[in-house]
Amino acid sequence: MASGSFLFFMLALAFLASSIKILQEYERGVVFRLGRVLGTPKGPGPVILIPLIDRMVRVSIRTVTMSIDPQDVISRDNVSLKVNAVLYFRVVDPRKAVINIENFLYATTQLAQTHLRSILGQHTLDDLLTEREKINDQLQQILDQNTESWGIKVASVEVKDIDMPQEMQRAMAREAESERERRAKIIAAEGEMQSAAKLREAADILSQNPVSVQLRYLQTLSDIASEQHSTIVFPVPVDLLKSFMDSRKA
Repeated sequence: MASGSFLFFMLALAFLASSIKILQEYERGVVFRLGRVLGTPKGPGPVILIPLIDRMVRVSIRTVTMSIDPQDVISRDNVSLKVNAVLYFRVVDPRKAVINIENFLYATTQLAQTHLRSILGQHTLDDLLTEREKINDQLQQILDQNTESWGIKVASVEVKDIDMPQEMQRAMAREAESERERRAKIIAAEGEMQSAAKLREAADILSQNPVSVQLRYLQTLSDIASEQHSTIVFPVPVDLLKSFMDSRKA
């Protein structure tokens, strides 16, 4: 009698353990009863199941970070590249993620690889290097539209590395160096133009009063004499001195 009670107790305990499932805060459970989906996803917390009749599939609703392996891409200007990316997505409808797709993780990975090659192949190399944010948004929108029926929400797609052939890297380095030299020459030319404009303005001001020119001439001689330790013989036109003396007498 005692052994029968103990056996009954163990069977009841096993029945209870198999009928109660605990779901974490980040989990949802899709319950099947005799092969049919039972209502809305369950959780979080305890979920009571009927043994041998109900079956529950756990689905995590946390954001998944998935690395996309490097893909061989040929850009629109026929440059061979290797591009990898990172995909961020999460399950927003566990019921669709279980019923509409067999393995949503694998399917999302394959879809991301396919669209990564096709979308990047529509752009030139310069676009891939300078408009990466725009391309990321384009990838995110396309993947989100395709995974909506699976209950998946693609949060973002980030293109990480773009590997190009060595000869292309050297060509881009030469192009960048030429661009820097061009900008330096333009800046120097603009400085010469500004300097010439200022000299012309100064000449116009001095030309309005000849005495100012003579004073500036003598000041220059004085500066040279004070800075140098050698004797400098500087020819001075007589008419220049004559006009200066005439102005002094006046």
